[in-house]
Amino acid sequence: MTDLAAGPGVHRRALLRIGAVGLGGLTLPELLRLQRRAEAAGPSPSATATASGTSAGPRGKARSVILLFLSGGPSQLDMWDPKPDAPEAIRGSFATISTAVPGVRFTEHLPRMAALAGKFAVLRAVSHAESGHPAAAYWMMVGSPILRPATEAGFMSRSDHPHPGSVVAQRLGPRRSLPPFVMVPEAMAPNGPERAGQHAGFLGAAFDPYRINSDPNLPDFSPGVLAPAGEIAAVRLGDRRRLLEALSRQFAAFQETLLSRERDADYARAFDILSSRAAQRAFDLSAETEATRDRYGRHTFGQSVLLARRMVEAGVRLVQVNWVRHDNGTGGRGYDTHGDHLDWAKNRLLPPTDAAFSALIEDLDGRGLLDETLVIMMGEFGRTPRFNDAAGRDHWPHCFSVVMAGGGVRGGQVLGASDKIAAYPAADPVSPENLTATLFHALGIDPKTTIQDRQGRPFPLAGDKPLYRLL
Repeated sequence: MTDLAAGPGVHRRALLRIGAVGLGGLTLPELLRLQRRAEAAGPSPSATATASGTSAGPRGKARSVILLFLSGGPSQLDMWDPKPDAPEAIRGSFATISTAVPGVRFTEHLPRMAALAGKFAVLRAVSHAESGHPAAAYWMMVGSPILRPATEAGFMSRSDHPHPGSVVAQRLGPRRSLPPFVMVPEAMAPNGPERAGQHAGFLGAAFDPYRINSDPNLPDFSPGVLAPAGEIAAVRLGDRRRLLEALSRQFAAFQETLLSRERDADYARAFDILSSRAAQRAFDLSAETEATRDRYGRHTFGQSVLLARRMVEAGVRLVQVNWVRHDNGTGGRGYDTHGDHLDWAKNRLLPPTDAAFSALIEDLDGRGLLDETLVIMMGEFGRTPRFNDAAGRDHWPHCFSVVMAGGGVRGGQVLGASDKIAAYPAADPVSPENLTATLFHALGIDPKTTIQDRQGRPFPLAGDKPLYRLL
């Protein structure tokens, strides 16, 4: 995928090099300061969850989550729920192929996924009622409809519900000196502002994701302040620490204030993270063989998924990988295929998706990590059963497919069914709330837990039951 303009006078590649921490561009010490203050504050209406019940059913095994978000809306008909007996105006021209699960067929352009179908579950009757990208993406990521007007979902607000990764960060905390919630390669912002649902909302900036903001498929990829030792050499870190110490000595008088002592402590902790071998290894793709990088695919999505695997191995609790999509004509429309749908899917979308997802499942399984890593691949909605006049498929939230693997999910399942043209659920419909509840349940977080917003209003973490049948 190519570099894109981020706005007047700002080149996308330059923006991605920044490697900011948090959605507001917080520095690492600032984020650590917020986290420390949130921890020290203890129970508060906006940041503390209170149990209101206990989940029933089998407990999932997940320690980490990888969320693969196919921005734009993947077509159910041309991927995991083909309808070979429907008229061509509905089914399109793609052939179908058998999978490792008897009786289950995928499109011909997902051969590697077809061979691994016994390792994951397909949910064919996911449904909600929002047809606009920002509000639909919010619903799918957060697990509840946005409370603001749908027209305001194109930008983030601290009044919004927290992303599950932020809840995980608040409830479970970090592991091994790594950020608990990471987003790669960038937040979804096809037309400018970053869309709602991608940060901690009313939980506060302390639980925002660590943002990579860099393309791991480019030679100049950098994960920002958590760059590996080869990029920010240990000697340079030592020089920075010595410089800080020298400045501290010069301004010893100011260190007597509480603010200065807090700032020094936060910077010292930031240096500890920067120099930690776990963080440096996690973000160092050069440690992978060329063959492994090729299996994931030499594209933004493939290398981002490979990076996600390395991060959960190192101890990151939740990684969201966004399919890079921009609508300004220079970088592509992603899965939002309103025109030339079949050509775009065949040549630009399905092969990279097939390669990256399959390589991820193979590696997690081969390394003994699949049982403890929940993988969810989804978009904000599906595509219309019928093609439009531009040979495209339009937005369709009424019935679409989601793929889930690992973390206690039994592979080889198909949950739910769509009607003859994949337009509406015919059996076992699934809501975004079900998906979010399943994510929390798999991690051992009670989805019935309530959290309070800044006005003290209570909300459940998930408004529906986990999908116990999958576990």
